[in-house]
Amino acid sequence: MFTTGAESLLHQAREIQDEELSRFCSRIVKLLQKDPGAEAVDALRRLFLIISATKYGRRLEKPCMDLLQTTLCSPTCPEQLQLLCAAILREMAPSEGLALSCDHIQNSRTLSLAASVLLAQGDRQDEVRNVGQRALQLLEARQPEGPGPRPLLPVLSKVVSLAPGTLPQAQADLLHRRLVDWLRYASIQQGAAQPSGGFFSAPRTRQPGPVTEVDGAVATDFFTVLSTGQRFTEDQRLNVQAFSMLRTWLLSSGPTSAGAADADDRSELEGSTLSVLSATSATASHLLPPQQQLRAGAFEYCQRLLEQSTRRALRRGDSDLQKSCLVEAVLLLDVLCRQEPSFLYRALSCLKALLGRLCGDPAQARALLPIARFLLSHGEAAAVDSEAICQHLFSSVPAELFPSPMLAFEFAQFCRDSLHLFSPDQGIFKPSFPNLFKLLAWHSPALTSEFVVLLPALVDAGTAVEMLHALLDLPCLTAALDLQLRSSPAASSERPLWDISLRPTSCLEGFRDPQFQGLFQYLLRTKAGGITKRLAPLHRLLQPMASCARVVQCAEAVPTLLQVFFAAVTQVADGALTAQLALVLLERSNFLFQVPQYEAQVHRVMSSQFLALCRLRPALVVELARDLLDFVGSVSGIHSRERMFTAVVWAVGEYLAVSYDRRCTVEQVNRFFESLEALLFEVTQSRRSATLPPCPPQVVTVLMTTLTKLASRSQDLIPRVSLLLSKLRALPQGPAMGSAPRDEDTDTIRTRATELTNLLKMPSVAQFVFTPGTEASTPRFHRDANTALPLALHTVSRLMDREAGLPVA
Repeated sequence: MFTTGAESLLHQAREIQDEELSRFCSRIVKLLQKDPGAEAVDALRRLFLIISATKYGRRLEKPCMDLLQTTLCSPTCPEQLQLLCAAILREMAPSEGLALSCDHIQNSRTLSLAASVLLAQGDRQDEVRNVGQRALQLLEARQPEGPGPRPLLPVLSKVVSLAPGTLPQAQADLLHRRLVDWLRYASIQQGAAQPSGGFFSAPRTRQPGPVTEVDGAVATDFFTVLSTGQRFTEDQRLNVQAFSMLRTWLLSSGPTSAGAADADDRSELEGSTLSVLSATSATASHLLPPQQQLRAGAFEYCQRLLEQSTRRALRRGDSDLQKSCLVEAVLLLDVLCRQEPSFLYRALSCLKALLGRLCGDPAQARALLPIARFLLSHGEAAAVDSEAICQHLFSSVPAELFPSPMLAFEFAQFCRDSLHLFSPDQGIFKPSFPNLFKLLAWHSPALTSEFVVLLPALVDAGTAVEMLHALLDLPCLTAALDLQLRSSPAASSERPLWDISLRPTSCLEGFRDPQFQGLFQYLLRTKAGGITKRLAPLHRLLQPMASCARVVQCAEAVPTLLQVFFAAVTQVADGALTAQLALVLLERSNFLFQVPQYEAQVHRVMSSQFLALCRLRPALVVELARDLLDFVGSVSGIHSRERMFTAVVWAVGEYLAVSYDRRCTVEQVNRFFESLEALLFEVTQSRRSATLPPCPPQVVTVLMTTLTKLASRSQDLIPRVSLLLSKLRALPQGPAMGSAPRDEDTDTIRTRATELTNLLKMPSVAQFVFTPGTEASTPRFHRDANTALPLALHTVSRLMDREAGLPVA
């Protein structure tokens, strides 16, 4: 991340001790007390590096802190020193020794630096309000000399975002008027060139020409951020800066909830009057209150930007600026129409014309997102259908433009912010999850947190099974998207970055092979179809790409997303869907894309979620009895999916009981017992296969416990399980347990076998322990003062100790 030299400097800065730092601060104090020069600048740079190089707070001596604040506020101090002092004080925040105040600062640039320090301390003693009021006082003063009001605008923008509504109404109205002046009445002449010096320079100075549009035409309307020129005047720079803070100011100074309700109830006459006044001359607009003057001026500014965005820019930088300004203009229109409904119909007429031009241009996809948000927010009030643009966005943008990181993030943010606006009747958002998952698969580290929020809203009972398969195949989707890009005819300069060390020639050939076209089309589908296909052939084909960095990063996000999915789906799942999900977990536990560490992490989530499904619906064990018998019927399943195997065996022992499902029969219990008995005998008594690893002791103990539970419910099986447990109690260190370092595992199995054998000697006690009633499953022992449970547990403990031959206390 850093060069070797930079790493060395950071390491040295972190190693400086407090004593050395104190001596260095004393040196800085001496430098600042004299006429500060280059040596003082260098010392302050070193101090800033020392303070910022570590996350732990550094403590500066009080004389140094006081002198830094004095230097910052000194009107004669060079700007470079002021910047360094402000940066150091900000890095020290929050600081108890700060005595900085903005009450007597007269210079706008100095106030901007001091405000950055004060606002970094937090709102101590209404500091945010004081900073905002002082900035507005300087703004009102209109000082003829100095840097002008430009440094004050970022301060005001920060103040209103931190503490909306803290400024007095009179000062807020002042800023409303000043913003209108800067937005609408900036000069349309370019700035004058600075004289180069010399005797003949002044007479040869050329008069500045008018500003131009992005296409080179002379501007005939007022100045905006999209106006171009060689040099700019101070009021033109204020125009640009005012536009950059306009949305923040409008949101913070907008109507409260009551005011919004009043705006909605405004009469048709008042709305028409406001619309007419805002569309006429400047003289008429001054009839409006200051806040409405600003809204009217902002609306005209946005209309002007929409018109300028249709021009063909001569430079690429201007083209990028057009796109960004177009997005900001639409976002501003959304705010303005929420605050002043009278603007709505005029805004819609502009956006409809704009929409027809943007939909056919992929380069303008970012601008479609705020337009869609505008139509979703205001479409019902204006009787405008937003379904067409949403259909275009969800079907085309993720499928065609997923490699763009900025667009992917903004699309995810658009979905997240618009969740409450999507209508269930449209049927666009939820069925589009396969397309949205392309953004997640390609940008999983950056978008995982966004999809943690989106996923519960995407879950639907009709597509839950398909979504579960899609989540498990997410790394496979990443590899398929990589192949799609590699095989595209786009110019190499426009392709996104990928792992250039990987050359999947066989994968590319398979991507073009008609034999796999159907599977690839299903994997890259744009809409949920309600069907699922087994992608095991694609897993084998794409295996060479499993080590690709992007695929590995995507695989790391899947366990978290699976947990979010199951937390949401259990809220809408009925009995049939729960059974389908459990079957998918059983099936897919053996069919996962073989990414390093992926299978182990997904099996961990699968096992916990399978148990959660069984806990939610215990009858699953009886309903899926045949599938569960097939799952536990092979030794190979133990070694390939240990966690899932252990969870299934435990669920059988826990929930295969009449108390959970009246359909449970003795024959079902016997079938499971015989299958698990044969399996336990094979892994503990038979000779170990040379090709299979030893059976984990956790699996052995769970098998023993499950067999004991089943025997306690069908007492004819007690002699058989007792015989098996007696053999395990005498189990030597054998093939199943491994070599010498595994002695403690053998001891664990022997101990468990002894405990289970002692319980089975008292069948009624064993049944009470292994199959407790509902009153034991949902105990109230902490409330029932007269419970006999402690006496019962003590009695059972004494009986078991006597049977085991242990001394009884």
